[in-house]
Amino acid sequence: MPKKRTPAKKPPQAPLKSAQLDLFSQFVANDQSEVSNTVEVWESIPKYFFTPKQTEKLRTVDGLAKPYQWEYEYNGMACAVKIQPALIEQEDGTYKAFFPNVTEELVEEALKKILTMQNYGMHDASNAETWVRFSLSLVQRELKLRGRTRSRNEIKHAIEVMSSCILTLYKQGKEVWKGPILQDLVTVGREDYLADTDAQHIARLPLFISHSINQLEYRQFNYDRMMGCNEQLSRWIYKQLIHRFRQASLTNDYHFMYSTLVRNSGLLQQSREIDNRRKVKLALDELVNHKVLMSYTEDQRKAGRKIIDVKYTVQPTSEFITEQKAANKREKMAQTHAIENKIHDR
Repeated sequence: MPKKRTPAKKPPQAPLKSAQLDLFSQFVANDQSEVSNTVEVWESIPKYFFTPKQTEKLRTVDGLAKPYQWEYEYNGMACAVKIQPALIEQEDGTYKAFFPNVTEELVEEALKKILTMQNYGMHDASNAETWVRFSLSLVQRELKLRGRTRSRNEIKHAIEVMSSCILTLYKQGKEVWKGPILQDLVTVGREDYLADTDAQHIARLPLFISHSINQLEYRQFNYDRMMGCNEQLSRWIYKQLIHRFRQASLTNDYHFMYSTLVRNSGLLQQSREIDNRRKVKLALDELVNHKVLMSYTEDQRKAGRKIIDVKYTVQPTSEFITEQKAANKREKMAQTHAIENKIHDR
């Protein structure tokens, strides 16, 4: 028998009062517009590493493509993600496969920031559902403000890819979650799907984000600084530092391995390892220029004359240290508020 499709969920008809979303939207920062939230378990899933050239190679002659699987590691656990591409109808009536890439990454970051703005987010704690309301124009303005300008057609295409591609997540060989990046996309008050750039749309965010809002398992970071980075790998490393280098100080450094970047980011797939290592150096140099890192060192591990791995040790700037202390303070304040108001018990 054919498998029944799970019916799409509908967004709440009226605004929901959510103490959890209120905490998610409150930051410890002089300029609230510069900060946002990052959810480690969701960010750890490599999903935006595809390039147009790579996507073209994965397509068949008729423009379609099979799902692509990438193995990675999270907190020492073997994981994998299978990405089924979105099939987008073209002007001639044919369909073409698209994998999420850098534009989808940036649109997601903009939507998570919009989620923290007043009247754009809805969170149902009892059902662990989080919805974000947006228009193509609003997303475009947000991206332009951060120096990541995209046309409305590019944003429309990204939204379609994010709502149509399917991620399947595996942990230690077992399937644990399946769904699109944007779930249950609804165009509000318009019959034409994504036709009006000023029309309001609502989409449900993945369970990982809803769960993190319920459990306060997210972290404040300088979203404006991250969006200012041109290199995807720079943004990926920056987020890793946000989550892993929590006690940053002038007397404390942090290190990671080249092999970890290759395995977990999906962003180092050049045919020559020397080109991949140059890409890492370019990313670290950019983080120095954006005042995330004061400096870094490279310790090459060799087998004979061959470089088999590299250990990178990074020193933080005073700006990054201050931001991490603010994130730590905000986390403690949120936990205290949650305990005092018994938020976790609701």
